[in-house]
Order: sequence, then C-alpha cells, then structure tokens
Amino acid sequence: MDRNAVAAAFAALEAHRVEIASHRVTELFTADPGRFEAFTARLDDLVYDYSKNRLTKATLGHLFDLARAAGVERRRSALFAGEKVNATEGRPALHMALRNFSGKPVLVDGADVMPDVLAERRKVAAFAIKVRDGDIRGARGDIFTDIVNIGIGGSDLGPAMATRALSPYGRPELKTHFVSNVDGADVADVLGGLDPARTLVIVSSKTFTTQETMTNAASARAWVASALGEAAVGDHFAAVSTRLDKVAAFGVKPDRVFGFWDWVGGRYSLWSAIGLSLTIAIGPENFEEFLRGGFDVDEHFQHTPLAQNIPVLMALIGVWHRNIWGFAAQAVIPYDQRLLRFAAYLQQLDMESNGKSVLRDGTPTPRATGPIVFGEPGTNSQHAFFQLLHQGTEVTPVDFLIAAQPTDADEHHHVLLVANCLAQSEALMRGRSEREVREILKAQGLSAARIDELAPHKVFSGDRPSSTLLYRALTPRALGRIVALYEHKVFVQSAIWDINPFDQWGVELGKELCGRLGPLVAEAGADLKGLDGSTAGLISTRNALLAT
Repeated sequence: MDRNAVAAAFAALEAHRVEIASHRVTELFTADPGRFEAFTARLDDLVYDYSKNRLTKATLGHLFDLARAAGVERRRSALFAGEKVNATEGRPALHMALRNFSGKPVLVDGADVMPDVLAERRKVAAFAIKVRDGDIRGARGDIFTDIVNIGIGGSDLGPAMATRALSPYGRPELKTHFVSNVDGADVADVLGGLDPARTLVIVSSKTFTTQETMTNAASARAWVASALGEAAVGDHFAAVSTRLDKVAAFGVKPDRVFGFWDWVGGRYSLWSAIGLSLTIAIGPENFEEFLRGGFDVDEHFQHTPLAQNIPVLMALIGVWHRNIWGFAAQAVIPYDQRLLRFAAYLQQLDMESNGKSVLRDGTPTPRATGPIVFGEPGTNSQHAFFQLLHQGTEVTPVDFLIAAQPTDADEHHHVLLVANCLAQSEALMRGRSEREVREILKAQGLSAARIDELAPHKVFSGDRPSSTLLYRALTPRALGRIVALYEHKVFVQSAIWDINPFDQWGVELGKELCGRLGPLVAEAGADLKGLDGSTAGLISTRNALLAT
C-alpha cells in the first residue's frame, strides 16, 4: 500500500464531495435517462443497483483510484494465493477453498489442501444422506426427526441463517434447531419440546473448549443420558471439531466427528463441516449448489474489472459513505422473511472483521473503519426503525435485498412485498419537500394555520442512499452468491483501511474476565477485593437479592 497515494485519493474524494453535495439524486436521474443501466452491475440473474446513491462516474473514478492506491488487486491476489493475510495469527484465510470447483489446487504452505477438503465434503454428505434416509438412527432404533446444532458465533449464525433461508428445500418431517446462548433458557426451550430418542445433537466447536458451547453441550448430554441411558450418548451426538481427544472423552463416536482447518475463520466456516446441520436439512445436492454460488462470486471477484465487480463496488460505495460522508451505520433490509437471521449473520461478518482501530502494522488507523450493521426483514422493519431512516438526524445507507419471484409463497403477497421494497428505496431517495407537503395539505382542505403547524413534520429530506440486490429467487445458489458477495466486500474494505479482517482479539478480554468473575459470582461471600466498584457492587447486590 502506498499510504501517500491513499491519502491523496481520500483528499480527492473529499474535494469531490463538496462539488457533488448540491446535486440531488433525482436531478442525476433527470440529467441521465440511462443512469440505471450505467450504475448497475450483474452476475447472471443477480443485479446490483447502486444508482440511488449520490455519486457520478467521476465519483467512481476517484474510488477506483483509491482502490488501486490501496493495492486492492494485489491484496486480492495474496488472499487467493494462500499467503498469510491473517498476520497476527500467522495464517492464510482460504475459506474459498471450501467452495472451489475449478479443479485446480489450492496451496497452503506449498501443499494442496483440496484432497482433504473434498474428502471431508464427501464424509459430511454421506453422513447427511444416512440421517435423512433413516439409515443412521437413535439408540432405540428411532428415525431422527430433530437435529439440534449447538455452537456460537460462526458455528451458529451461519448455519442458523442459511437453514432458515433455505427452509423450502428441507423436509417437513426433519426439523433443525439451534442453541447458542449460555443462558440456560436457550437450551431448555429447544430441548423441552423434543423427544431425546428422536434427536441428533451436533456440537460445533473447533477446540471443543468454547465455554458457551460446551456448557450447552453438557446439558444436552445429560438430557440424553437421563432419558436413554449413558450408553445412548454415542448414538445421539455428532461433532465438528479438530480436538479428537476431547470429542472422544465426551462420548462422540469417531465416525461422527467432522473437521476443518485453522485457515478457516469462524465467521467464514459455514462452507465447511460447520454446515453439517444445513447439509442434513437441505440435502447434500442443495448444499453443493450453495457452495457453487460462493464459487461463482469467487470467480467474479477475481476476474471481473473493478468497474463491473460487484463486491468491489459494494465496498467502495461503503467507504464513500463511511469515510467521506461520515455515515456511521449500514442497514441491511432483506425483503424476505426467510432471511430473518441474515442481518445478524452480517453483523458478525462485518463488525468482527473490520471493527479494528489499528493498521496491519499495529499503528493507529487514521480514519474510521467498519460501520455499525443492523437490519430486519421488510416489511416489519418499516414499522420499527424506518422512521429514523427517513426523517432522523443521522443518515444511514441501506442495502435492500429482494427476489423477483417467491420461493414457496403466494404471488399476491410477493407483489406487495416487492412494491414495498421499491417504494421504500424510492422514498429514501426522493423525499418530500415542504412545498409538496403544503400542496397536499391544502388539497385536503386544511386551514393555513393548520398547514403551518403540520408541514414541518411531514417533510422528508430525501437523498438518503440505498442500493438494491435483485435476484430471480432465493435458491441455495443465490444464497451462496449473496453471502460470498458480502464476504469479499468486507475484505476489500479491509484492504482500503489497511486492517486485518481475519482476527478478532476484541473478543478475548471479555472471555478472560468472565473466567475470573465466574467463581466470584458463584460463591456467596467471595472476596471481591481488587474489583472495580461497579462490578463488586453488582455482585454483592445480586447475592443480596438471592438471599431475600
């Protein structure tokens, strides 16, 4: 990275913002009838429309200059070449190998990892088929009707999001459940409605030591053993882990243990054996389609020029908003109820990756990095936080996601859904001036005094940026494409900000302190000396509440 060139590119963008600030997006459409085609990019049936953002071809030119100054293309090559791009942990980040269908080798430290990847994929597929077909059964010979995935972070968010999203591809007689929170209510609520004799539990933890996961796994183990006997544990558990010793001690049979590699980060692990619960839910053929969707985007990202490269465009527009306009948040609104968990999944992908305050060399970053990501499905979100999006004092860019056709849903409902999505993006862009408001109120027969009173409350500033991802239908392949697009978007932004998106040291301190505080919380009258006043006071108050 040429830091001087990057600084100059940012300065050029700042100057350009001043030039373009007075131009409304509606005026840009009026001036250019072909704006939609000029400001969209395509990958087969997937269309990325970014024409409703306040930018021009000159803006894009400056953004591409920034990308080249930051060495985005070189960093992309290093990523796919298996270089140790995760420098603080000394690892490559090669989750793309998990969805590689090129037939070409993928090297880590000079060794091709693809034979192992393909072998593990076949093992997962074979196990999933046997569970789905009833060849693998519970200790009493019952067919499994319920799969419980126990994990947290990437071992939960990815499979939970994708299983919900692709539920039309599942079997109604085979239900999948997810447990992640160490709050005992989570595991109790899930297991409380299930029959242990018909339940298969998958414990997903690379080290088999994650506190939340192993606490929940122990509760699930006790639930099975209490109902079916200790000897039944091996028939009702599978594990995704690299710690065969700990898995064996837990009671999982060796042929029910699935692994992945240290070059697969947790938030990128859905493509690996962590996707076992998803594979069982939708079947190996559909899971392969999901993988192929990710591979489609890997090919697009590597070989498409920057000007038509969807993840690059997504990333650059995000930088334009975050660093040049100062927009601190990013909303992601899928108009699809089955993408209920998509925003939660993206929160980890984006904020755990790019929530950093130091550069790759350890020096403080000179500018803001990752935005706050939030979202909910439309239309529910329209009746929740869209008031702030339309009329709040902070401007929040929005990504809308919508399928052209529904998957297993009523067409009339879907027409209304699409109309709502398009109406919201148009309203954010267009707004409503005070003159328009006054004309509407006057036509309603209101008095001049009442118009003066109401008009300010009904004004929408407009020029609130949004982009839209439109695709034919939410198929496994389409979901794979969408997930991979956001993965590479996050990576491109990390390259521009010169930060490491593949570590997450910010998670560690809380874990350490929890280990210290656990015994103090558990033991009434424990010596709280050395704790800060608030923490000591809260522990003491809790104990007092328990004693009354």
